[in-house]
Amino acid sequence: MPCLNEAETLAACIRKARGFLARSGAGGEIIIADNGSTDGSQQIAEENGARVVAVEDRGYGSALQGGIAAANGRYIVMGDADDSYDFSELAPLLDRLRDGADLVMGNRFSGGIAPRAMPPLHRYLGNPVLTAIGRLFFKSPARDFHCGLRGFAKSAYERMELRTTGMEFASEMVVKASLLGMRVEEVPVTLSPDGRSRPPHLRSWRDGWRHLRFLLLYSPRWLFLYPGIAMMIAGLAAGLWLLPGPRNVGGMTFDVQTLLYAGVAVILGYQAVVFAVFTKVYAISSGLLPRDERIDRLLRHVTLEAGLVAGAILLLFGLGFSVFAVSVWGQASFAGLNPAQTMRIIVPAVIALTLGVQTILSSFFLSVLGLKKR
Repeated sequence: MPCLNEAETLAACIRKARGFLARSGAGGEIIIADNGSTDGSQQIAEENGARVVAVEDRGYGSALQGGIAAANGRYIVMGDADDSYDFSELAPLLDRLRDGADLVMGNRFSGGIAPRAMPPLHRYLGNPVLTAIGRLFFKSPARDFHCGLRGFAKSAYERMELRTTGMEFASEMVVKASLLGMRVEEVPVTLSPDGRSRPPHLRSWRDGWRHLRFLLLYSPRWLFLYPGIAMMIAGLAAGLWLLPGPRNVGGMTFDVQTLLYAGVAVILGYQAVVFAVFTKVYAISSGLLPRDERIDRLLRHVTLEAGLVAGAILLLFGLGFSVFAVSVWGQASFAGLNPAQTMRIIVPAVIALTLGVQTILSSFFLSVLGLKKR
């Protein structure tokens, strides 16, 4: 149990956990990962037979990591010390773990949420939205991403190599388990109003944003790749549509101005796709994400030399269009030209030149990242 000034509820939580251990016959210990309490929580924990582990680094994730590292058990159940979860009803979690599950999540929505136990903002917006994003991004089976009561095998936890120190620790655990192909299951749990008289440590908008930011950063596909591909397709389609000449739609005329925006969309989309690859390779090489066979194949086939050749082809294409544009200008004795005509040559030339330079530079950078990974 992570603990930061939980003197009002800590004893009740420990008594319930001790009662479960006694009834179930399971050998276990109760660890209080204290994060710097100043209200006597440490003494209360010791008086009720729990082991106190002092964790100096502040943060929900830091406290849990310190407590889990000190645990001796084969299986670990974590839960908040505010008496909102019933530690006397842990049998379903333990049964699933003994049956071979790597991570067993509690589901408050299927188990029951007591009145005033969860703010409406969390119940109807925050948790459903973040859970839906997590399920979409990472194909996770969990339907309550942020339930604080969960159990896991310590061997599975060590494979996860979790890094975050704040509230997003809860999300990282589910994400890593899903990415590693672990067996993730759910059991219904109940949520009661916490027994504290003080406000909770959780800050709805701040911590909600931290969870959303984490989910995005851990999914380069959804943060960079898919938006980048969509921008490139939209820009390319609009550009090809406008290259022959102006287009009229519903009384509106689309001309070279729109063509220029389409070209920018292609460039930005390409940069986003490249960023997706960079982020994925760096995250794998740093241990933030597990290995991905698709990235391994990419690094084997998309070599520095291949990137340089592709970039050179784009540069030649852009230079060719640029030379053609200059020849058109020369035919007009280098006088003023009609932008509606010449921009249809210059925009593709600028796009090709820009993509060529980006491809060459990106190939060098990706090669460096690939060397680090290997």
